[in-house]
Amino acid sequence: MKGESYRQVSAYFSETKARSTTIKALHDVLPLVMYIFYPVQLIALAVNEGFGSEVFLRFTLIPLCTLIAVTVIRALINAKRPYEVYDYQPAVSKDTHGRSFPSRHTVSAFIIAMAFLYVQTKLGVIMLVLAAAIGVTRVLAGVHFIRDVIGGAVIGVLVGIVGFFIF
Repeated sequence: MKGESYRQVSAYFSETKARSTTIKALHDVLPLVMYIFYPVQLIALAVNEGFGSEVFLRFTLIPLCTLIAVTVIRALINAKRPYEVYDYQPAVSKDTHGRSFPSRHTVSAFIIAMAFLYVQTKLGVIMLVLAAAIGVTRVLAGVHFIRDVIGGAVIGVLVGIVGFFIF
């Protein structure tokens, strides 16, 4: 998308109270759903498999290490956000500068979805759909470029494949 497209999408969601409320709710609630399910599953794994089990450790450590690595990568790259580059007000209130690539919300959502896929296939597929929706809302809200979200999804899926299904 070009600068004008980002401005238009942001303006579209800001034009009416209903659209503004919807995008803000999706932006805030979708990640919250993901982040509520994750600790619930952690507790279930701790109870059913034990803290020292391979399943519990993978489910815990792979997302944690991914989040730490992506946080460092984002700081090193320090890419500007669309609203910084194209000078517009995003549809959701955001004043963060830089650290746009990759989208940490998207990486986190996809690596958590891959963790769910590792332990419960059906729930994992649902979580992958939710992760995609989180990525889309980051772009529609005007806080990330499409490349930030695609990069985040690719990182989350690739690390998930390697960490959960290859090693």
